[in-house]
Amino acid sequence: MPTRRTMTLVGAALALLFGTALPATAADGPPGPEATGTPAPIIGGTTVTDAPWAASIYRSGGSFTCSGTIIAPTWVLTAQHCVSAGITVRVGSVYRSRATTIGVASYQVSPRGDLALVQLSSPHTTAYSQLADANPPVGSTNQICGWGRTSYNGATSDQLKCADVRVTSTTCRDYYNGQAICSSRITGNAWSGDSGGPQRYNGQQVGVASTADGRSTQQYGSVPYNRSWIRSVAGV
Repeated sequence: MPTRRTMTLVGAALALLFGTALPATAADGPPGPEATGTPAPIIGGTTVTDAPWAASIYRSGGSFTCSGTIIAPTWVLTAQHCVSAGITVRVGSVYRSRATTIGVASYQVSPRGDLALVQLSSPHTTAYSQLADANPPVGSTNQICGWGRTSYNGATSDQLKCADVRVTSTTCRDYYNGQAICSSRITGNAWSGDSGGPQRYNGQQVGVASTADGRSTQQYGSVPYNRSWIRSVAGV
């Protein structure tokens, strides 16, 4: 994409996240991969072999659309722009093709930004993603993970990838105008297909992938800002 374009990660994973109930374009950008059916993963970074909390989101037709995290036995956290009728979730492996498919009973969207909670039709026991109660410090090194494109116009990744980013602000905005954590590339950046995926700091999830420019910067909806809503729905 042109340097200044911004697109949803389900839209740049879905088009990030993530006949849909999702936005087809970002506020200042053209239709993303999510709108055209072309998902994307972390650009740069490295593949990982252990991420028990990782989840991937699939459309009703079976195509990969977004990333997510398992936060409780029957709850997956992802981006609001990633959810729609008929989605399914895959869990249990950092390789999407080897993961187990679980049906979705329902989903709820945050009233405060680009976050959604997906309720699984059956429980999945694992090491869940631990959620932070405070935003990370500006200037801190955080980690982002997802199955999005591995290059600007490249294919998606079957194996989960993670990269380091530097927090530049905690007062910017996500796709739905909720409080977001902005960051810039250190070893990699988010792009199409990474929507709904986590931003982590000190072992806890602080953000949910919302928008990105596909070059260096990304905006992740703040988990702490939405913490009371998450507790009220998922109980964690």
